[in-house]
Amino acid sequence: MRIYTRSGDKGETSLVYGERVPKNHLRVEAYGTCDEANAVIGIATSSIDQGLSWSIQERKSFVECMHRIQTLLFHVGAELSTPKGKEVAWPITQDHIDRLEETIDKWEQEVPPLTQFILPNGHPTGASLHHARTIVRRAERIVVGIKDEVNPLVLVFLNRLSDLLFVAARYVNKFSVYDEIEFVKE
Repeated sequence: MRIYTRSGDKGETSLVYGERVPKNHLRVEAYGTCDEANAVIGIATSSIDQGLSWSIQERKSFVECMHRIQTLLFHVGAELSTPKGKEVAWPITQDHIDRLEETIDKWEQEVPPLTQFILPNGHPTGASLHHARTIVRRAERIVVGIKDEVNPLVLVFLNRLSDLLFVAARYVNKFSVYDEIEFVKE
């Protein structure tokens, strides 16, 4: 099978079930932005073995969580690329959101409480997770424009995922030599 089809050469693409839409359609923008976040999470996990002082089990658990999130972002893409009223192959469920919240709660217990804003930085994995968080926030803003056409749990999932990525960045940085840098008004 060839990677190129030439079917998008005139600025259109197909949604699930074959409906053709412009490549700048909000659905395409939304699932493309989720794909971008997914790639940045991949970058984050690629630097995970560089200078982090955590146990093999902590590392394994963290990587498994990131891979699960990457898979769930494909689920979100399936939701966003399926026209309203059509069956979604892999729908986002409340269980997916509950699992994100459980992970957030677990990792929040491991990091110091926030007393003020922090700058997005730290270990390359942590900084990449902050980057992914901002991309997920953009996806969330795009989905607001089509929220009446998609499963309402998609918006909740993206909101919670951005929270998880923030906490994940802090959690990773806890195991690094990088200190969190607090926002200081100049």
